[in-house]
Amino acid sequence: MGKSLTHKILESHLVEGEWVPGREIGIWIDQTLTQDATGTMTYLEFEAMGVDAVRTELSVSYVDHNTVQMGYENADDHRYLQTVAARYGIVYSRAGNGICHQVHLERLGRPGKTLLGADSHTPTGGGIGMIAIGAGGIDVATAMGGQPFYTMCPRVYQVYLTGKLRIWVTAKDVVLQMLATLGTKGNVGVVLEYGGPGVTTLTVPERATIANMGAEMGVTTSVFPSDTETWRFLRAQGRQEHWVELQADADASYERVIELDLGSIEPLCATPHSPGNVRPVRELAGLKVDQVEIGSCTNSSYKDMATIAHILRGKHVHPDVSLGIAPGSRQVLQMIVRDGYMLDMVSAGARILESACGFCLGIGQSPRSGAVSLRTNNRNFEGRSGTPDAQVYLVSPEVAAVAALMGQVTDPRALAIGYPAVSMPAQFLIDDHMFIVHGPDASVEIERGPNIGAPPRAEPLPEQIAGVVTLKVRDKITTDDISPAGQYLKYRSNIPRYAQVVFERLDATFAQRAAQNRDAGIHNIVVGGESYGQGSSREHAAICPAHLGVRAVIVKSFERIHAANLINFGIVPLTFADPQDYARIEQGDRVEIPDLRARLQQGEPTVVVQVRPPRGCTQPPLDQEQGLEIPLRCDLTDRQRRILFAGGVLGK
Repeated sequence: MGKSLTHKILESHLVEGEWVPGREIGIWIDQTLTQDATGTMTYLEFEAMGVDAVRTELSVSYVDHNTVQMGYENADDHRYLQTVAARYGIVYSRAGNGICHQVHLERLGRPGKTLLGADSHTPTGGGIGMIAIGAGGIDVATAMGGQPFYTMCPRVYQVYLTGKLRIWVTAKDVVLQMLATLGTKGNVGVVLEYGGPGVTTLTVPERATIANMGAEMGVTTSVFPSDTETWRFLRAQGRQEHWVELQADADASYERVIELDLGSIEPLCATPHSPGNVRPVRELAGLKVDQVEIGSCTNSSYKDMATIAHILRGKHVHPDVSLGIAPGSRQVLQMIVRDGYMLDMVSAGARILESACGFCLGIGQSPRSGAVSLRTNNRNFEGRSGTPDAQVYLVSPEVAAVAALMGQVTDPRALAIGYPAVSMPAQFLIDDHMFIVHGPDASVEIERGPNIGAPPRAEPLPEQIAGVVTLKVRDKITTDDISPAGQYLKYRSNIPRYAQVVFERLDATFAQRAAQNRDAGIHNIVVGGESYGQGSSREHAAICPAHLGVRAVIVKSFERIHAANLINFGIVPLTFADPQDYARIEQGDRVEIPDLRARLQQGEPTVVVQVRPPRGCTQPPLDQEQGLEIPLRCDLTDRQRRILFAGGVLGK
């Protein structure tokens, strides 16, 4: 029996375990990346490990999130990142060099390598034939220190592509079609491997767009073969020596095969407030638009920028629309200036934004109250734009540009304008001087501003948990819901301050109540629904609750990265043995999980939570008069159990 491409790459990097889907494996990591919103804590954690230099082939620290630098905090973080990079031998990508995923794809990604990134959209690298996985910062720190990365051996689905995209249909529509097929939950532990004759019709940037938004489906990663198209891209980047051919065996087997005819796809849109709410653009035609934002790590390549410039050329943005455009990298920015496309954009009335993440995570460009905002980024969670009641729609750059001109959502196929056929350049402009490469140098003094604290160290897991359900939340809670981004990103290295806004969007009193319980010796428990921890890989969604005394989270199901982050910081991830029991436990209930440590020590996956009504309740529900017992699952590997018992990777 032949092997999938995923199997081949992972097996060649296997350090512990064996290829048995569903079992934990440890893999060697060739490359790592961080960005400044996650990087500061990652490197603080790396320092705490006492390693003298990075052990990977390549580790890169990108500055692409907190580039607006409102206040001193961001600038202090960036100085810390630059000096710690010099101290330990990490490549530093300066602010202005571009978005980590776009830049890494262009200049540093290599087919067949493993990449671990402290950002959930690290799978963008799958577009060039890498196994690229998003993870919490502490997992990246341990990989930089030469330790394996542990994950579940994946179930591999093949997405078998046939046909060719029609005009006005894009890679963004392909991945939106995949989201319509698989949804945003229930895909934990899956790798999507793209194959079939249709793959050869897609450029590397198009493949990267598709791989990028696999994160919205909750899959571990997505990967494309390394073929002639990959070679063309690397040659144009002056990196043809990095190319290797990588294909699945012809007789490879897959757990599931999803057949997708590229010629059958039409322009699509993800409607508020989930990337999984997919509808055809034609069904939304006529919807008035207030704002259009084009860019982000999903759709900001040279081909994307050149295409929208052609659409805008000689025209003007509708007077009721604000249009912002953010090229994904300095390379892209330089090339669209050189080739005249910037003039087309500015002449049409576009605002040119920095080559950074910016509007994607609510740093600038927040729309007005109640606005309809069309965006080309990858997430449209409620409030993520910085405006709580904004309606954010995710579309391709082509649909976005047409809407900016028309003032409303328009199916571009209905217009009497030709589709701009933009070819990939034979040679990209190469200028790498915004990378700072030096070290390791033990003589470098690491500079720390007053906003930079130490990574938290939790107490060991207690014998039993006795506390209160401090918060009960719905399905599909995102890490944005837990630890909001936007204006608060500058506190990522200041845990006591950042913890003050935990769950602020859902319950502004949570942090205060949790801190009071913690100080009184009462454990905090959070109860949630399905797909808890969607979205960003930010480990702060575990660090900050741990700081507030959260010792357990009980949900119907977790997303992969967040569950790992909870364990890494000493919070027990528990799931209902029967999801219907979610309805039997309420906020304010007293909860006890007796003999928890002993049961986990014995390898028992099932524990029982004892629930009692709040103190002072005079008329408890009948089934709570004497308390009720609810069985919970806690499936841990031996390694995860040791981490939990210690209170986390950096436990006291």
